[in-house]
Amino acid sequence: MTDHALRLLRQDRRLAELAAFPFDFDLDRAVHGHVEEVRLASGGPLETVAGDDTGGTYFVCADGSVLYADSEGAAGIIGSSVDEALELVIGLPGWRGYARLSPDDGEDKILTCVAEAEDEIREYYGIDEERAELRTAMGFPERSPAELVGRLHAALLRTEPGYVLLNADEGCAYERIGPAGPPLWEPVLAAGRADLARLRDGDRSAWRDVAEDPTRRRITLRAAQFDRAEGDQELLRHLLRHEARSSMTDELRLAAVLVGLRGDTGDLPLLLAVRETDFDTACGLGGMPEPGASADELQQWARALDESMFGTDPSDEPVSTWIDLARCQGMTDLARVTLIRELDSISMDQSRLRRPEAPRTLDTAPLSGLARDFQELGDLPQALRAQRLYAALQDTAWDRASARHTLACLEREAGQLPQAVASLAAVRGALFNPGDDSLRHWQQVNLGRFIAEEHYRLTLALVDACRPEEARALLAAADAVLGELSEHAANGIRELAERTAARVREAG
Repeated sequence: MTDHALRLLRQDRRLAELAAFPFDFDLDRAVHGHVEEVRLASGGPLETVAGDDTGGTYFVCADGSVLYADSEGAAGIIGSSVDEALELVIGLPGWRGYARLSPDDGEDKILTCVAEAEDEIREYYGIDEERAELRTAMGFPERSPAELVGRLHAALLRTEPGYVLLNADEGCAYERIGPAGPPLWEPVLAAGRADLARLRDGDRSAWRDVAEDPTRRRITLRAAQFDRAEGDQELLRHLLRHEARSSMTDELRLAAVLVGLRGDTGDLPLLLAVRETDFDTACGLGGMPEPGASADELQQWARALDESMFGTDPSDEPVSTWIDLARCQGMTDLARVTLIRELDSISMDQSRLRRPEAPRTLDTAPLSGLARDFQELGDLPQALRAQRLYAALQDTAWDRASARHTLACLEREAGQLPQAVASLAAVRGALFNPGDDSLRHWQQVNLGRFIAEEHYRLTLALVDACRPEEARALLAAADAVLGELSEHAANGIRELAERTAARVREAG
């Protein structure tokens, strides 16, 4: 990583002018910033170093990588350093037109595309002498267009997951410039495939280590799901025995299916023993053939489950499976980016939530699931984004109150206190003017208690933020909600209510 070329441009006005025209890497445009406020999904810093005449911006990331963002909402890494990015910009003027090319296209096609594009540029202004002067001044070697396209392709592939750019206000992600990259399941399964190969090779330390590690065991079983081999029966039995320690998991069911597909009735005692591990496994593996079943019955049971829940194509697996397994392996950025793009898709097209059996109604559960996933990842801005959309789509008074209550909790955690106060006002509106009978018993159930509790917690947060007038107003609203609760529901929060009232009095 080096910024040698950037220092030269900043020190030498002639070189800076050449970089700006004809190569459209203009340091002077850095002072204007990007067309909108942006941030990295991963949370790293961004330094604006240059812009172009289309409104695009060149940023330097924490590790020196250069991220280019256009004015239309697309972004991508174009080099591991400013030197590398400048070498590309100078060597491939109009480089954005080559973002979809790859070494697989072959040198002839690449050279033809570059030659045609540069001939068009030369009709308006020169680039050859200017390129030679910049290369000499900066010490850049003369590389072939095919080599530079290969470098660009490799750099763009590094954009996800670590360098995904977000609109800072809305939180939606910029589209990816260039190649799409591998599907999510490929990096998620990589370690499992390696472990599966070690198990097949008879590595006894792997048999022990993989079986004892819940995450490695899960990933290896998923790898075996999509790479089924005749000789895997013993290692599958081994993994099945150990997966039972985790009680009922999707991977336990998968292991049982993979063992059962062989139709070996000698495996029935093992399968039945696993089923009886605990209450959850007994329920989750219900329908399993009983002792004395035939090989056909065992296979029929396994095939039915395989067809309904598993299969052999990883692209058919729900994205939630890969997100969960990514998180288990510490691939936080990969999981976060996948969730953000999923939320973006729903935000842009809410028809994706329509129920197939009832097209006029929406299944909003995916949005609440996204909010929980983001919260578990510690990404409160995205959790809020998902929860706000979820709350806006609720129909019944109960669902509106519940969704707004959760939203208020998230807003308080994020320090968005005025927004949290507004959300709780919407909750009270649903409680006292419901418009339907879904909340007729809210005073006796946990929802009422949770709502009252959040009022007091937010009141305390307002006191801590030196907002005494707002705290007093919310305390009055909290007491009104508390006064509606049944004796049983209210008892659990009386101590919090008293402590909150004392804090408000102390704050004056």
